[in-house]
Amino acid sequence: MQTGKKVFVADRRELSAGLGKKVVVDGKELALFLQEDGGVHAIENSCPHKGGPLSEGIVSGDHVYCPLHDWKISTKTGEAGGADEGCVECFEVEIKDEQVFVFLKG
Repeated sequence: MQTGKKVFVADRRELSAGLGKKVVVDGKELALFLQEDGGVHAIENSCPHKGGPLSEGIVSGDHVYCPLHDWKISTKTGEAGGADEGCVECFEVEIKDEQVFVFLKG
């Protein structure tokens, strides 16, 4: 169930699987990731380790590797993987007629 403010962030046709896209919404930087199945994940665009831009990281399936120190972050849950600890905020996504919307809390 989607909750929060619904905001248009991108046209899905602008996204490429395997590459992140940075968008700024209400002053908050998000990273969008098109999945192989056509879905889109949206997470905070700042690694919990040193704030690296996750939208510029290497994408592998449901994970992105931070370009600064190679931390593995789930684009689905926001959780750091392996021995790394931390989490980034995840955003609910809705796709309608190729338009990608995120739901901002509060």
